[in-house]
Amino acid sequence: MAGSVRNHGSISDMTSLPDIIQAHAASLPEGAVLTAKALLHLGNRAAVDQALGRLTRAGSLLRVGRGAYVAPVSGRFGSHPPEPIKVVEDWARQFGETVLPHGGLSANRLGLTTQVPVQSIFLTSGRSRQLKVGKLKVELRHAPPRTLALGRSRAGEIVRALEWLGREHAGEAVVRMAGTLSAVEKQELLGARPLMPGWLSDQVSRAVGRA
Repeated sequence: MAGSVRNHGSISDMTSLPDIIQAHAASLPEGAVLTAKALLHLGNRAAVDQALGRLTRAGSLLRVGRGAYVAPVSGRFGSHPPEPIKVVEDWARQFGETVLPHGGLSANRLGLTTQVPVQSIFLTSGRSRQLKVGKLKVELRHAPPRTLALGRSRAGEIVRALEWLGREHAGEAVVRMAGTLSAVEKQELLGARPLMPGWLSDQVSRAVGRA
């Protein structure tokens, strides 16, 4: 985050396990997830859990999930939780999951709805779970591979948005979007039809195939 700074410490002059863990956490990028399992080279699980608990109670770490923590960010006006998207992206990287914006957010970004999601929801290839970043609850909702197949491409965002809009509203939306797509995006969207629900594949064929 712009204007934010992280405190860095030297492990060489630390002696206690909480100090070592705190110094390590402070050296990581904003939003990096620290897991208890990744710290077992420093001590047994009970000792690591105890140290993490002490740091959490002191506010030096924030617990985001079972056995998972992040360091707060120090800024001009004190410390605050890291950006949720950075936590989610690092979570996905560490656990080998694909995590993408929820269809409601995609629809809002594309101008297909004026609704702004009141919850932070992401789609994941992993199991559904809930993370807590400060006071904010972040939901990771399992999605089938077909929903995630096009990744962060514009065509992928369109597919997620249309699925979220549903059969009743997606038809009008895909017609509106068809005229804004480049030739490459049209081919990408048409090529993804086997991954779509039947009703959406038909609507994409009619709207994009003619545009």
